[in-house]
Amino acid sequence: MRHVFNTARALLAAEGLDLGHTEWLTIDQQRIDLFADATGDHQWIHVDPQRAATGPFGVCIAHGYLTQSLANLFMPQLLTLENMAMGVNYGSDRVRFPAPVKVDSRVRGHGQIIRADLLGDAVQLVVRITVEVEGQARPGCVIDTISRYTFNPPYE
Repeated sequence: MRHVFNTARALLAAEGLDLGHTEWLTIDQQRIDLFADATGDHQWIHVDPQRAATGPFGVCIAHGYLTQSLANLFMPQLLTLENMAMGVNYGSDRVRFPAPVKVDSRVRGHGQIIRADLLGDAVQLVVRITVEVEGQARPGCVIDTISRYTFNPPYE
């Protein structure tokens, strides 16, 4: 279920809100290879299935940064901002990779609004995205994303 916010006041009031889960997404070898090409990270544990079969995970695994980047895919599935003048990615805090994401695993995002602060006319929002891996107790990534949003009209 996507949560919709159309004012700064509504977003500020959402601090602590559990945003729920996204749909499942399969992390296939093609996605891993495309990420390797985009970043230049062609380490064998990601892109060489034959060698990875004899490695510590038994198969190729997704790059940690690939798993982290899924936060950008999952955020709009969890919340929608209407009447927004501008939104910017301000950064992130506390990025962790508790468990590997093996090739052909299914992952989904779980979101929670950790903090919402008014900074001038903007709302600074910290959303924790947990990348859950189907069938695994530990997530593939936990990241506290930081974004700043300004609404039309600004906070009154």
